Amino acid sequence: MANTKELSVEDKLRAIYDLQLIDSRIDEIRNVRGELPLEVEDLEDEVAGLSTRSEKLKGELEVIENLIKEKKNAIDEHKEAVKKYTKQQESVRNNREFNSLTKEVEFQELEIQLAEKQIREMKASIEHKKELIATSKEKLEAKSAHLKHKKSELDAIMAETQKEETFLTEKSAEFEALIEDRLLAAYKRIRSSVRNGLAVVSIERGASAGSFFTIPPQTQVEIASRKKILIDEHSGRILVDTVLAQEEREKMEHLFSTF
Repeated sequence: MANTKELSVEDKLRAIYDLQLIDSRIDEIRNVRGELPLEVEDLEDEVAGLSTRSEKLKGELEVIENLIKEKKNAIDEHKEAVKKYTKQQESVRNNREFNSLTKEVEFQELEIQLAEKQIREMKASIEHKKELIATSKEKLEAKSAHLKHKKSELDAIMAETQKEETFLTEKSAEFEALIEDRLLAAYKRIRSSVRNGLAVVSIERGASAGSFFTIPPQTQVEIASRKKILIDEHSGRILVDTVLAQEEREKMEHLFSTF
């Protein structure tokens, strides 16, 4: 690989335009995937959230069912207490003892009524949670199926493009190594600030590609001479002449056609 200090201005322009062509091709490949990776990620989060919610509801359901069992056991105990105190009333010696046992019976019966009311409320809660679980299950199944489809779609695209993208990413790194740090930093800064990622453009019909602002003839001559690196004062992009751009496009198209 050549040393960056040995490169002429023309070589630098060719290298940075080649880098632009490679990076643009990588952009195209990634645009084919579009929002699909993010969509898959969002679906994975949704599925995980629905699974967690479903498990939480099932856990809450189990807790309520255990509480109902406890309440039923408590009712049985209260009923046994009622029987015991009622039986004891048959052998009391005075009204005070009878009244005391009557209060105990009333208390136990109130406890039974309260426990039965709580059981009814908990059974209603169970029905509600079962409905939520059923709805959650339906959503989970639908989202899981959608996720499976989207992942399959993404995997297919990745299988088609991953090899080329890896190759081009390596080539991009190779061309970056040819370019001096200051110029490379400018390229990356411009590239990140424009919507289409074009930091280096050619002259087309007297204007920089994608621009409506005409470049003065004298500046066009300077660009064509390839003696210094010039920036479009309107777009801020690095400029190359049409002939150089065409030569490098043909060279890169041959590289891209190997895939």
